[in-house]
Amino acid sequence: MTDQTTRPKTPVLDRVALPSDLKSLSDRELRQLADELRSETISAVSETGGHLGAGLGVVELTVALHAVFDAPRDKIIWDVGHQCYPHKILTGRRDRIRTLRTEGGLSGFTKRSESAYDPFGAGHSSTSISAALGFAMARELGGDPGDAIAVIGDGAMSAGMAFEALNNAGHLGKRLFVILNDNEMSIAPPTGALSTYLTRLYTRGPFQELKAAAKGAVSLLPPPMQEGARRARDMLKGLAVGGTLFEELGFSYIGPVDGHDLDQLLPLMRTVKARADGPVLIHAVTKKGKGYAPAEHSADRGHARGRFDVATGAQAKAKSNAPSYTSVFARALVDQAARDDRIVAVTAAMPDGTGLNLFAERFPRRCFDVGIAEQHAVTFSAGLAAGGMRPFCALYSTFLQRGYDQVVHDVAIQRLPVRFAIDRAGLVGADGATHAGAYDVAFLANLPGMVVMAAADEAELAHMVATAAAHDEGPIAFRYPRGEGMGVEMPETGQPLPIGKGRMIAQGSRVAILSFGTRLAEVMRARESLMARGISPTVADARFAKPLDRELILALARDHEALITIEEGAVGGFGSLVAQLLADEGVFDHGLRFRQMVLPDTFIDHASPEAMYRDAGLSAADIEAKVLDVLGVAQMGKRA
Repeated sequence: MTDQTTRPKTPVLDRVALPSDLKSLSDRELRQLADELRSETISAVSETGGHLGAGLGVVELTVALHAVFDAPRDKIIWDVGHQCYPHKILTGRRDRIRTLRTEGGLSGFTKRSESAYDPFGAGHSSTSISAALGFAMARELGGDPGDAIAVIGDGAMSAGMAFEALNNAGHLGKRLFVILNDNEMSIAPPTGALSTYLTRLYTRGPFQELKAAAKGAVSLLPPPMQEGARRARDMLKGLAVGGTLFEELGFSYIGPVDGHDLDQLLPLMRTVKARADGPVLIHAVTKKGKGYAPAEHSADRGHARGRFDVATGAQAKAKSNAPSYTSVFARALVDQAARDDRIVAVTAAMPDGTGLNLFAERFPRRCFDVGIAEQHAVTFSAGLAAGGMRPFCALYSTFLQRGYDQVVHDVAIQRLPVRFAIDRAGLVGADGATHAGAYDVAFLANLPGMVVMAAADEAELAHMVATAAAHDEGPIAFRYPRGEGMGVEMPETGQPLPIGKGRMIAQGSRVAILSFGTRLAEVMRARESLMARGISPTVADARFAKPLDRELILALARDHEALITIEEGAVGGFGSLVAQLLADEGVFDHGLRFRQMVLPDTFIDHASPEAMYRDAGLSAADIEAKVLDVLGVAQMGKRA
């Protein structure tokens, strides 16, 4: 018979199919569950890649939330969604967790269509408190019942939207829970006064006393002792930080508490659930990457990982000799900045993702990470430009959307020469629809005075950085995709391009293809196949969506039966601008057959970029089919 003390523990996780199963577990079993959940998360992400560190930092919070609250009746809203993998494992998706971020598999973020346990979709930061307040007020007005709980990181709290929601929630005064997951960093180490404020809460001497006070929790004490304990807690907080910002906004503040200690979290959450009658903020101190040494010791705490070896943490490396577009941008910008001390760089909590970490190493006084605050980043850049500097505002396309009013009001109307470096243009793969850079051409090119460029390859990107650096007549933007370049020969240094001028790539006959961006490589593959059929399309690279190369476009229209535009963007962008030009010039009156190839009018789910572009109908095979179709129409017209 096996001795009881040596018998292996039965995995608690195997007994959990849904969060309701946690209600029957003891606190000891919940602690064991947290350990197993952490191991399962590491194992799954090692096979799929994804956002590792954020999830590891909230394992205990996830267990405590699902043990105490009653999802999906209670709405648990994860800000951004990077940290939701443990939540997905506990909410009926463990059997699919190894399909994360793959075609047809689980999303890397929360997604309403995926599960009733994902009450609100995410992907961008700082939306959770607003959404949770909406759920809370819907409950008050007779809508869905249950509590609303927002889990937001300290990095996401640097965005103004979070404070707009806190202010409104404090004013309304309704029951709402906000958990501030304070791990000292978002993707990059957080910046700004708020981060300093939060750091001060637990790095000063009184932290241990504060922690002990929170662990005891005033409301857990016998009634005669509660008032004295409450005064002691307030006195300690006053000594540490001079009062709390959150209480001034109308929240009951509890914390800081150890976000990895279930002995603190469980009684605290049980108490606030039972007794709260207004908005409550629980300040939980956690460690991103907790429990996995390779993540804990990496600079980004294991934020985003490709597939990796669990034992060593070593990531699988893609085999390619071509540099990434992001690195080409970064090196080109450093090169330009070495020649011009007016060049400065601005990013919003993404120095590594945008490549500006390289700029910061070389020119630390001229590089600014403003935190997750794209609106501020744009207007700050406008102020720098008005002050005589040459700012490059480097943002992902999907995040630039958050600062659009500032692009219009603070940059374009004032014709300030802000340079927008737009990374992750087009479809981005595993991050899916929330991160697709599909709309920037359409929403920028409609602004008077805006110059909009797209690089066809990495050499063109270097030239566009130089073009932007030299352009002082107003705002200018250039876009480029995620991933590796084409492997083309690089110039020693970028050279400014003539504004609004494209280039001819290959001369042909009958049909012309006008490409904007990196679909040019697919166009040339399609041309090779078409030449085998005896069809030789003319190919041109537009380079500019605004201003358009009027001379080039009208010549292509005049000399060909058909003209096809192609771009990595939504309808309303480059192709629509070309159509407007052709219509204004009366070209269609002379029988030109014109087609646009754009992203379809739908949100495309995550898959590999190649698969997504096939789904979008923008592969070489799709281009070839479009040419055959348009020429078939032309030939039928002639026979008629």
